[in-house]
Amino acid sequence: MKIQIINGSIFTPQGWTNGGSLFCEEGKIVEISNDNSHRDGWEVVNAEGLIIGPGGIDMHIHGGGGHDFMECTEEAFRTVIATHMQHGTTTLFPTLASSSNTMIRQAAEICTRLMLEEHSPVAGLHLEGPYFNIRKCGGQWPEMIRLADPEEYIALLDAFPCIRRWDAAPELPGALDFGKECARRGVLVALGHTEADYDAVTNGFASGFTHATHFYNAMTGVHNIREFKHAGTIESVLITDGITVEVIADGIHVPPVLLHLVRKVKGTANIALVTDAMAPAGSDSDATFDKNTIIEDGVAKLADRSALAGSIATMDRLVDTIINRCGMSWDDAFTMTASTPARIMHIDDRKGSIALGKDADICIYSPSAQLKYVIQAGIIHRA
Repeated sequence: MKIQIINGSIFTPQGWTNGGSLFCEEGKIVEISNDNSHRDGWEVVNAEGLIIGPGGIDMHIHGGGGHDFMECTEEAFRTVIATHMQHGTTTLFPTLASSSNTMIRQAAEICTRLMLEEHSPVAGLHLEGPYFNIRKCGGQWPEMIRLADPEEYIALLDAFPCIRRWDAAPELPGALDFGKECARRGVLVALGHTEADYDAVTNGFASGFTHATHFYNAMTGVHNIREFKHAGTIESVLITDGITVEVIADGIHVPPVLLHLVRKVKGTANIALVTDAMAPAGSDSDATFDKNTIIEDGVAKLADRSALAGSIATMDRLVDTIINRCGMSWDDAFTMTASTPARIMHIDDRKGSIALGKDADICIYSPSAQLKYVIQAGIIHRA
């Protein structure tokens, strides 16, 4: 398919191109021009008055459309992917919460197959656990949480190169060796569901923990031990250069004032926005895969309301939060939903920005942040 997008404002790494044309052919961006004249043989998308940016990349996503990746079926995978594609996610890393070894293997086999498909939006598997601190369990299944076992994780990493990210609590026995092994293989290691203090965060960073999972959530802040204050995980991550963060920007998990704070400290080049979406995202259902969670007040919670447990957000809601609730710029929105996650996940050679030769993954919004078009690999999925 040959697509010519005309008349919009195009966000590129070099800045904005207004009123020109963006040409996509065979799944790639082939030209960015200041000329908006129609060319014969090209399907025209008129984006007059609209904002054109790179498609969203979701590094942390559990489900949508009524399904969860932990179902470990191809139907569930395809339903979640199709649902979020309609809402502006053109690349994603299917995420498993803490799971059994068998479930991880089943999901990894499906992920591997889907990644082999032409122009697949699946860029790798994300394992959120199971090597977590039980005291920061949150929405994880407690019975699945365990200490890092080299026999388990080395066997999984050997068998499934599709594993591109793995989260753990760095303060636990065996976690630093786990981090080193993953980092050695080029797998992103993230700290999460953790009580790591400053020493644990810095030791983790030295061992490969270079990212923070759903920042501000399921981690400690500054606290007293007797009469003395100690930095928690949050402050330790903020002060450690080299650790990137992800934030659930549904406007509920992290209030806008905290989004501004982390942006001020870390900068958009070190922040990725994620949905952490559960099965009800993008659907009319309130049914969750985990029967211990409920949907209430526009978010997933533990049934006893002791903690939040994921979101029901989609990518376009993240953009809306940044533009309309935080008052940030479109540059900020596209950097945190596309450019930064692409760089963190080492796929920025082909994704994350509108540039010649990169995948034609594009989202087109109104100035008020209403999603109008989704184009993935040069194919229009929503118009």
